[in-house]
Amino acid sequence: MQLGEWTFKLFSDGFFKLDGGATFGIVPKPLWEKEMPSDASNRVPVALRCLLAEGYGRKVLIDTGIGDRWDARQREIYGMDRKAGQLLTDLDAAGYPRETITDVVLTHLHFDHAGNACLDLADGMAPAFPNARYWVQKQHWDWAHNPSERDQASFRPDDFEALKTTGQLELVDGHVEIMPDLRMAPVSGHTPGQQIPEFHTPDGVLVFMADLIPSASHLHLPWVAGFDLNPLLALSEKRQLLSRAVEDNYLLLFQHDPRHEACRVGFAKGRFRAREVGDLAALAGC
Repeated sequence: MQLGEWTFKLFSDGFFKLDGGATFGIVPKPLWEKEMPSDASNRVPVALRCLLAEGYGRKVLIDTGIGDRWDARQREIYGMDRKAGQLLTDLDAAGYPRETITDVVLTHLHFDHAGNACLDLADGMAPAFPNARYWVQKQHWDWAHNPSERDQASFRPDDFEALKTTGQLELVDGHVEIMPDLRMAPVSGHTPGQQIPEFHTPDGVLVFMADLIPSASHLHLPWVAGFDLNPLLALSEKRQLLSRAVEDNYLLLFQHDPRHEACRVGFAKGRFRAREVGDLAALAGC
């Protein structure tokens, strides 16, 4: 699909599973399971979508999936399904080998977002995209190197440490437009310094929701994941973005929803709801 000067293509790094209670926080299971049934271990499926945006002479990859540096026990714990998609292989097959990517935007550095940012190559860990600039919020970079006991397991330093030594790391601070039409909006309810990429084009606005609103189910304000470090801040940040989305008819792209790629939002009966939901390309003209 295309908006303005940008062409967008979705890629998958497969699926994994997370505990349903953690995914939906304080929401009772009889409510969330109607929308996302769990398996026998109370786990729900989680998509690993990444976005390739091409425009203004740039090839921008947003997030890099979960990668394959996992042992058999970890794969079982997280129910990883890489048969459903492998980012690097699929990029190459689509005509985007690693060397052609000019920019990598990492919304944050949790293992399911930065897993392919670096690879274990012959000389050790190195950036997977050798000619790309990697964009990260400074606040989050600092947090990832000194996380709390509660979220330290969400970070795997090998995913990103090699970025420090190659000169490819671009640390940004706050709201910034890093290239034409592409703005970074920092939000900190989920983790300090997560950044939400927003493409503001003459043909409309596309927002990559990352973990601010990981699925269509999380459009409802009180449905805040148990993983969020500051749930009240996350709720407030959701409200602010969704209010803008309703007013200006944003197209919201869900990174983790196993059912729906995207939606447009309305406000009815006191809550935010998906006005149209489904395939990204199909919704582009709505």
